Amino acid sequence: MHKRVLVFAAHPDDDVIGCGGSLAKHIAKGNAVCVCYMTSGESASVDVPKRELGRIREREARNAAQVLGFRDLIFLRNPDGYLEYSKRNLVRLVGLIRKKRPNIVYVPHRLDNHRDHAVTFELVCESLRRAEVGLFQECSGKQWSVDVVLAYEVWTPLPCFEYVEDVSDFVDMKFAALEKHESQLSIVQYDEASRSLARFRGAMTGKGKYCEVFNVQRMSGIL
Repeated sequence: MHKRVLVFAAHPDDDVIGCGGSLAKHIAKGNAVCVCYMTSGESASVDVPKRELGRIREREARNAAQVLGFRDLIFLRNPDGYLEYSKRNLVRLVGLIRKKRPNIVYVPHRLDNHRDHAVTFELVCESLRRAEVGLFQECSGKQWSVDVVLAYEVWTPLPCFEYVEDVSDFVDMKFAALEKHESQLSIVQYDEASRSLARFRGAMTGKGKYCEVFNVQRMSGIL
């Protein structure tokens, strides 16, 4: 049976870095993938005006998604670098979870050193809890409980993890997608770092040549 996958990312490119190979693998299996970006990453330059950079990065995210094989992208356009744990964001995320009704959710891990990533984790975990209860009248949609929640690594590698995904067959797609984020790779070549980390994860776990690793936040409804 095909699954519905919902990914939460603080910025365009976080999803590809953290779980791009897994997303390509989901698409190959016939699963539906949607990515929700909390911000448009418009603060990632001191030279390009924020409004212009936001448009550029959203376009890059769409191009990267096409490489991986999906088109369902949502941009919430919170201020980059100032993401807030707020009622407004909780209501929006609860509504999105209930609308998309995902079986699997991906989110940046709790210990990531980027504040927007950590806030995304907090918002998503609380929204998942609220989406499955009927207590908040301002939240739209019918109650929904997600079976699997996996936390991925972006800037800060996970100190420990419980789940490993072999993405060796999809690693070329992952980095072809990452290359679409040209505005960021012109500043820092984090594609090389990400490839090396995937290779390291593969070698150290013995699960494949290239792997992505995750914290298991929820499995079959158990937190």
